[in-house]
Amino acid sequence: MVLTLDQVSLSLHGRMLIQPFCLDIPAGGIVTLMGPSGVGKSSLLSFIAGDLEPPFSATGSITLDGRPLDDLSPESRRIGRLFQDDLLFPHLTVGENLLFGMPRGPKSAREAAMRAALSGAGLDGFAGRAPHTLSGGQRSRVALMRALLAQPGAMLLDEPFNKLDRDLRSAMRQFVFDHLRDRGIPCLMVTHDRDDVPDGGRILELTSSGEVIDA
Repeated sequence: MVLTLDQVSLSLHGRMLIQPFCLDIPAGGIVTLMGPSGVGKSSLLSFIAGDLEPPFSATGSITLDGRPLDDLSPESRRIGRLFQDDLLFPHLTVGENLLFGMPRGPKSAREAAMRAALSGAGLDGFAGRAPHTLSGGQRSRVALMRALLAQPGAMLLDEPFNKLDRDLRSAMRQFVFDHLRDRGIPCLMVTHDRDDVPDGGRILELTSSGEVIDA
């Protein structure tokens, strides 16, 4: 899978926030977007995901492995997202949270995939737990597994490590990056912390003038 942005720009009330730019993110590649607050980084992710709302507007095209996404609904784009908050459903168990986003199929196969995901995240036996009984790191791992079980073609990360303490943040970064690379999922990450950037990863800087440049 390759995520491609072609001459994408973003405006607010008709004022350009992000000047037109192009970007290719290869399978398993992680590109980091940095810049001051309020310049449109998270809104760019919303445009890619298909849920950008007025007064923002955007132009340009987005393709995933050559498939145009511009006219597709958010749920049809196969774009996964992780945020600062894990956004687990509090009324569902951990296992039910994971099953929620999975494609339809035989119940036994879906439950086996759910339990395998928990095992891979070091959370064996957690399927029946309520989300509020989990630690911050455990909740973050469940959120990632839920996103991956939906079989995304690309992933968007919006400062997903921001609320974790330093030691947990480092471990969670590695956990996320390893899973994305192993599955060949292209990823665009927004962060203010250079420590979040994977080793050797490409960094783009969104300037206050709206230019997107290699940092």
